[in-house]
Amino acid sequence: MKQIFKHIKLANGKRRDVVVEAGLIQEVSEQYDGSADVIELPDDAYLSPGWIDLHTHAFPKYPPYGAEADDIGWKTGVTTVVDAGTCGADDIQEFYEFAERCKTRVLSFLNISRVGLSRTDELSDLTNLSLDAAEAAMTMYPAFIVGIKARMSGSVVGESGIEPLKLAKKLQDRVKKPLMVHIGSAPPQVEDILHLLSAGDIVTHCYNGKENNVFNQTGTPLPALTKAIDRGVLLDIGHGTESFSFKAAEYGQTSGVVFDTISTDIYNGNKEGGPVYSMATTLTKLLALGSSLESCIQAVTEKPAVAIGRADLGQLRPGAKAEFTVFRQVDESSELIDSYGNKRYSKTTIKPIGVYIGGLYHEL
Repeated sequence: MKQIFKHIKLANGKRRDVVVEAGLIQEVSEQYDGSADVIELPDDAYLSPGWIDLHTHAFPKYPPYGAEADDIGWKTGVTTVVDAGTCGADDIQEFYEFAERCKTRVLSFLNISRVGLSRTDELSDLTNLSLDAAEAAMTMYPAFIVGIKARMSGSVVGESGIEPLKLAKKLQDRVKKPLMVHIGSAPPQVEDILHLLSAGDIVTHCYNGKENNVFNQTGTPLPALTKAIDRGVLLDIGHGTESFSFKAAEYGQTSGVVFDTISTDIYNGNKEGGPVYSMATTLTKLLALGSSLESCIQAVTEKPAVAIGRADLGQLRPGAKAEFTVFRQVDESSELIDSYGNKRYSKTTIKPIGVYIGGLYHEL
């Protein structure tokens, strides 16, 4: 059955007809002349590829860092959530089976520690970093596991220093998948982390406001960051409870150190109690800081899809998966709060109003 979104508005302001059939986009054109069942949308609504949240905690087994995938996924306008290291090799089968029951697409960065977030200092005991176990998990679930995760901050690594990252890079050489690295409090120093990263690796929490961040006190990017970007290292927002600073984001805007992807680092606690709340709230914050709507939407569609090697997602082109987020940009003022209690104000707010997933349109 062919379905059509007629004369819908894209994030770049253009109007297009989007025709879907059998789960795939069939045509994107200025005017489609064939017959299809029309899915009616409000004239002021935008349609984009389904939003992808590249950094979430979507495995509810280990509180507090967990959530039901559908609660942070399609119900909030996000059609694909990528769990960022909640699970290690020991629990990957359980996580995969959980993911298969969700309406939202769930993918995973595998924690380099086999125990995952069953403990929050998971990289402090190097005996839990089994490259063989991780490789076996990735061989068993090659489509589900899209990469590797290493949380490289002092509270996580303990006395292990930079060694967990070196082991993660060894694993990466074996499995040929991207590596996402969490940066936070020292040790290790952020410069030591950046020096080890290569093209396609992802730095999450790129605008965190901790002392061990990627800018100096005057807002100039560290030389190690500039060199990493030149090598092709990607920057991800990874908002989180303690990892997004308006000031650092403004440093990024003024210095040209612009994020590649926007993600939330969402789980039950910061969804219900803030400061994250949702992907829409995070997008609103980046808009308030001066990013364009088009660049923000690219950062939650096309760019994260490319980062995890899923060119079938995040695209408005024939042959891509027919998954869409429908949203409004409304003239509604809001007070926004970063991870450190700092405030900014926005005159417009992003509000998802529907998703198209699994061949059906769901109003939100």
